[in-house]
Amino acid sequence: MDLIESIKAKARADVKRIVLPEGDEARTIAAAEAIRGEGIAEPVLLTPETIAADAARLERYAQALYELRKAKGLTREQAAKLAADPMYFGMMAVKCGDADGLVSGAVHSTGDMLRPALQIIKTAPGMKLVSSSFLMECPDRSLGENGLLVYADCVVNPCPSAEELAHIAIASADTARTLCGISEPRVALLSFSTKGSARHALVDKVREAAEIAHSLAPNLLLDGEMQFDAAIVPEIGESKAKGSPVAGRANVFVFPDLQAGNIGYKITQRVGTASCFAVLQGLAKPCNDLSRGCSVDDIVNTVAATAVQAH
Repeated sequence: MDLIESIKAKARADVKRIVLPEGDEARTIAAAEAIRGEGIAEPVLLTPETIAADAARLERYAQALYELRKAKGLTREQAAKLAADPMYFGMMAVKCGDADGLVSGAVHSTGDMLRPALQIIKTAPGMKLVSSSFLMECPDRSLGENGLLVYADCVVNPCPSAEELAHIAIASADTARTLCGISEPRVALLSFSTKGSARHALVDKVREAAEIAHSLAPNLLLDGEMQFDAAIVPEIGESKAKGSPVAGRANVFVFPDLQAGNIGYKITQRVGTASCFAVLQGLAKPCNDLSRGCSVDDIVNTVAATAVQAH
């Protein structure tokens, strides 16, 4: 069973209610029909018309949003206007427990979704930031965990601090467990140096991130700083980082910045012919973003992943 089929099977085992705030968009409508047909979630299509017809809930969400944001200067009138927007209405449905997660991006930008997500859903307890993981499925099953690799952060944070890298590492390990079924995440914090082979402030940041991550999650198998070859090739890992619990057998890879992460996943996808899709991590409740060029299948797959995150 490949990764997406495994995720769909998990989603079917405990069907969740997932909001689609772009409910009048053609691909989203088609995806909702497929999602129902496959039994992987209960999709909720939102449009301005469906929201207006649910006046009681709209009023409740407007009041809840006002209470949530009034300390930030939001007025009751502004809250009412925002709550009528499908994106905000959908976020409030998740916040209030009327839905389990949200997927958007066929029309809206990442910022359009992340802004209300951070305002309303907020980060999970103990988590400093929202980040992303790319789930990479490689033809070469000797890599990572039977061909599965988790790459982070490739979408959200341009230049994370050492503390932020540590939180990205911990969140990515959770994603590996939840979505990829990896019972033992082995996390490599990547750099152009392996265990002091080079000296630079950029290397120091990654090394510090590893120390912070160890203090926050002492039972997590994690090591760094480490070059990619030392992290994934057993012979090189043994040579460059002898005794490391991760070197040569990593399955989760944390890149030092967004440039490296974005380049790395695209090389793996295009040159390594890996299939991949991305999820957001670190939010208190799952919300995921799509590319505006997404297909119907992309929407279906992301809804399945969001449903499993909601478990």
